[in-house]
Amino acid sequence: MNINEPNKTYSSPAMHTAEHILNSQMVKYFHCERAFSAHIEKKKSKCDYHFTTPPSPEDIATVELAVNDIIHQNINVEAIFYPIDKLPEGINIERLPDRSVDTVRVIRIGNYDQCPCIGEHVSNTAEIGTFKIISHDFNEGVLRLRFKLA
Repeated sequence: MNINEPNKTYSSPAMHTAEHILNSQMVKYFHCERAFSAHIEKKKSKCDYHFTTPPSPEDIATVELAVNDIIHQNINVEAIFYPIDKLPEGINIERLPDRSVDTVRVIRIGNYDQCPCIGEHVSNTAEIGTFKIISHDFNEGVLRLRFKLA
């Protein structure tokens, strides 16, 4: 697998880009880590986060609203290739399948999110549609969010 080429095996560019925005908002709002597990599909997707206490329904609604606010700003989404020794501060490469590479493909969504990624993405957030958290649950320190696009 070439970590600098988009992986088209599980192709849902709009949903995958929405997942990036969701992760950025979860980190900003809850001060948690990005999802430790995600399953991205065209019809519905899920992300799992480590949490100590369950969020309120108002917190979940706030995150959904923030994700949609970013989506509706029509922000360009770009792939940027960085030499591995020149990655911007805060880029986490722990999940890279091969850390011995010379360059890393980073997906940047305006000033809202940037992270290494091999998935396909839309070129502008206007292509995503409306983000909707369809359910969430908290169990044994894990918050699971299920979401779809309309």
